[in-house]
Amino acid sequence: MAHDRIHAKKPTHDLDRWETGVIEDVFERDGHCVVVVDDDGEAVELRVTLAIRDLFVRRLDLAEGDSPVGSRVWYRKRGGN
Repeated sequence: MAHDRIHAKKPTHDLDRWETGVIEDVFERDGHCVVVVDDDGEAVELRVTLAIRDLFVRRLDLAEGDSPVGSRVWYRKRGGN
């Protein structure tokens, strides 16, 4: 399965290949993490591994225990749902 890409910080390379959005929801489905991102009014579902979820959430500027909902992220849609 091809997974999507997501970053908590602005990428430093290939900026034209990345989209930005705001996290609307984060949940687990079928052993993967689904991140729903609002990209200018359009909901985009991104599927990543649980390890990638932990990594990008750790890199967000959040207080301990805060939800990532409302955080801005950079992403690339690659996989199927």
